[in-house]
Formats: sequence, C-alpha cells, structure tokens
Amino acid sequence: MSTATGLLAEIAGVGADRQRGGYSRHGFDRVELELREWFTAEALKRGLAVESDRNGNLWAWWGAPGRDAVITGSHLDSVPGGGAFDGPLGVVSALAAVEVLQAKGFRPNRPFAVTVFAEEEGGRFGVPCLGSRLMAGTIEADAARRLTDLDGVTLAEAVAAAGLDPARLGPDDEALARIGCFVELHVEQGKGLIEVDAPVGVASSILAHGRWRFRFTGEGNHAGATLIGDRTDPMLPAAQLVLAARAAANAVDGARATVGKLIPNPGGTNVIASAVDVWLDARAATDEVTRNVVAEITAAARDAAESEGCQVTVTEESYGDTVIFDPALRDQLAAQLGGVPALPTGAGHDAGILAAKVPTAMLFVRNPAGISHAPAEHAEPADCEAGVAALAHVVEQLTR
Repeated sequence: MSTATGLLAEIAGVGADRQRGGYSRHGFDRVELELREWFTAEALKRGLAVESDRNGNLWAWWGAPGRDAVITGSHLDSVPGGGAFDGPLGVVSALAAVEVLQAKGFRPNRPFAVTVFAEEEGGRFGVPCLGSRLMAGTIEADAARRLTDLDGVTLAEAVAAAGLDPARLGPDDEALARIGCFVELHVEQGKGLIEVDAPVGVASSILAHGRWRFRFTGEGNHAGATLIGDRTDPMLPAAQLVLAARAAANAVDGARATVGKLIPNPGGTNVIASAVDVWLDARAATDEVTRNVVAEITAAARDAAESEGCQVTVTEESYGDTVIFDPALRDQLAAQLGGVPALPTGAGHDAGILAAKVPTAMLFVRNPAGISHAPAEHAEPADCEAGVAALAHVVEQLTR
C-alpha cells in the first residue's frame, strides 16, 4: 500500500532547483505539467476518473461526479525554491487515503473527488490561489488572462499551450455547485502543533493578507561616472521600504510584513537602476489592521521616493480578507479525530478562497521545525501517515 512519503519520493526529482535549493514548480510550466501527468496516472491506478475544469483545476472522481460532493486535495506548484511538502503533501495524502479506504472495502455513498488546484502559490503569474480564485469568481477573467510571468508569457498563452481554452477561464458555477464541502490537508506552516505536541490539527482561521507591488522610478546612469549628489536612485527608497515594512509590522501585535522579491532594472552591477520593483506581502488578524499596516508602509515609501527625487506607484495584486473556517465542519472534524487542536494560520490556501462559497476545513500535519516556503520544510514520516489516517477517517465519515 502506498504511503504519503513514498508518493512524495516518486516526484522528488521533478522540479528540483539547483540554484535556489528545494523546488521550483510553477503553474502550467513544464515541471508542473509533468506533475499533473503523474497525478493523473496515480489517480487512474486507483480507479478514479480524472477531468480538468475550465480553469485548469484537476478533479479525480471516485465514482460518479455529482452535487453535494466531498472534495479533498491541494496543489502541486511551489514558490521559487520551496519545500517538498507544501501542496504535494495534501495531494499524495488524498491518494493514499483513497487506497486505505479501498483496502478495507469502503465505497463512498456520497460523491467524492481529489482535486489539484492550479497556480496556488502565484509563483509564476503573481496571484496566489489563481485556479480557485477563477473558479469562485474572485478575480476578473480578463485581468487574469493578461497576467504575465517574468518572461512576458501571459496566462492566456500558458493555458493555451497546456491545451486549455483561455476564453473559458473564469467563474465556474457548475464546479462550485458540486462541492458539498472541501477539506484540505496541508503541512503546518508554523509551530502550533509542536507547541501542543500533536501530529495533526485542524485550522480555525487565516489572517487577512495580500500582495502589493511598488514600482520606484528614477534615472538610470553610470555607477562610476555619476556623483552621489547628481543621482536619482530608486534603489534607495526601495531599501527604505524594506525597513519600513519591518518597523510597521513590529508595531502591531501579530502582524507580518515581508519583502521577498525585488527586481532592479536593468540590474547591472555598475549601473544605477532606472526602476526598481518591490513586492510587499502583508498580513494581520483583521482587514482593518492589515490595511493600516500597508497604509503606513505606503506613506513611508512615498516619503522616501520624494526625498530621492523618484516616483512611486503602488498596485494591489491580490488580497484576501480574514477567513473563519466553517465552525460546524471544523468542530465535526476535530471531534471525529478525538479532539485534535484547532489552530489559526498566517498562510493562505485554496480552502480560504473557497470558504466564502462552500463549507471548508483544513487538516494540518506537524512540521518539526516550523519552516515552510524553504528547502528545509519537513514533516516526519510518522506524522505524514497520521495525516493520511486522519484524512481517510474524515472522508469515510463524511461520505457514508
């Protein structure tokens, strides 16, 4: 019988990033398409029927598709240089849970499917949870089609190359109507389960969070021939934005503000940049607090740009309000699993996007170091199998 760690080992060589470490697997690129093919083959081995929806999300049905279905799954893409567990653990655990139930002769009386959502991390096109956002209608389809990666490839071009019709991207009421509830298993992206010494828990909420792009523009020039007093250097306000983000987050209990991506143009060592793009990730307990933190950082960025004679434009690329997972479903799962702990999370998930449309819940598997979105992300084999057992039990109870 397959194990979660055994299935992860099968894809361990796919998308390994020699430069960054970890994995770089992005929506609709060659690597992610290879993983989709792998998932399809594994689902077929277990007798599941696989289909793609209009937004590139995969559905592997155990039995006939139908309304009021129990859905589980996650995603196969990663952040640049991400870990092996974020996303894939939920997918392989779902496949392993199906195998557990089939081995005991169980057959669901309620429609059931394993899903793989497209471009959850936003590592290629900049918008997280893109597949679930498109399905739920929380991103405008034309705006999504125009999204570009760093090579200038649009989402429309990428999905067309993958065999999908870009004209059909957008709200999918038919797919949403089939979901009775969605349960996403995920490696915990923090230390909550370590602190309570539990291998498995359920999610209670997700912090309000979003991504903002700051573009600082100045005057490109020669690094050696241009006197300091003659410069209009956008790198200076960009650097001050990084410091302002830390200061603003430190001033608010529980807030997070991070600059993880900064791209100067043209990017030469001996060149004063003409423009610098900086991406801010900000999160806090409520919408109001998150917005206030971003407003403070934005004000600091504008002041810093003005002092250097630069211009700055700010674009909100994605945003999600605070998510409270369905209390009844959360409590039902916690009780079915013997009273496992309920934990909040600062990480976004497809389950959070769908929570506004259908009842959703999450299972977390312990992460012994609390590290995620990095090569050191880990979960012990025993905890992974505890997650499979928990998911199998939940699926059995929900589909009886």
